[in-house]
Amino acid sequence: MRCGTGPKAGQDPVTWLGSGGGRRSGPARPAGRTSFLGAFGQAGLASADARAVLAIAPTPAAAARLRHSQIAAALRRGGRQRRIDPTAARIHRDLRQPQLRHDPVVEQAMGTQALALLAALDTACRNVKELGEATERAFREHPDYEIITSFPGLADVTGARLLAEIGDCRDRFADARALKAYAGSAPITRASGRTITVTRRRIKNNRVAATGFIWAFMAITNSPSARAHYDKRRAAGDGHAAALRHLFNRFLGQLYHCLATGQAYDDAKAFPSQFPAAA
Repeated sequence: MRCGTGPKAGQDPVTWLGSGGGRRSGPARPAGRTSFLGAFGQAGLASADARAVLAIAPTPAAAARLRHSQIAAALRRGGRQRRIDPTAARIHRDLRQPQLRHDPVVEQAMGTQALALLAALDTACRNVKELGEATERAFREHPDYEIITSFPGLADVTGARLLAEIGDCRDRFADARALKAYAGSAPITRASGRTITVTRRRIKNNRVAATGFIWAFMAITNSPSARAHYDKRRAAGDGHAAALRHLFNRFLGQLYHCLATGQAYDDAKAFPSQFPAAA
């Protein structure tokens, strides 16, 4: 099954492989046909599994000829340690589904170019991993490490990202309200006559706001107290993002206090209504 006799003008191997997640133009995709990297889910080339398999089979034709044992060996080389056989079986099955194709000569040429791009991508991925490890090592040596990571939902990477943005100068923010405004977690109240409107803050540090979303999401996953607070906000009518932002706003105030006083996070003090005896 082929889709035309050659690539579109300016089409690159990454687009041809189907890793792009952007808007598609042109005629609708034929029913039953999938892009090459559809076998690896939404992650595409960001997945180590995809890059490992692509290294030994850069074209749909070559991928369809792969044996289960070859895919499993590639997954091990890519760093996978768990569920190797089931994952290899799924990929083996999916790679044999109907694919969008070019003529064999065109496919071979684009596969060769894809291997060259893959080498550069692997280098970039290794650099990102090494940078992350270096960041974690440096963060663990910081005096505020124990306080920041005592909060539920904050680990080495998210904690380091948050510290890098807010800094460790205690005089930078006059109070917790200033920190919340900087992060964009504090809402804005506008009044006009008898009308009062409360909206989210749009002028903010977007990197802190993005970290806060991850922080709050991981907190409700791992902390029963944070989850209870989130559920309470949802029951009060907040949407998912608004409830997470409210939790992030609360955490930021507590973080400001803990950093200023040198105290670690205490769940009973953070959510006293859930610990009536402690209150």
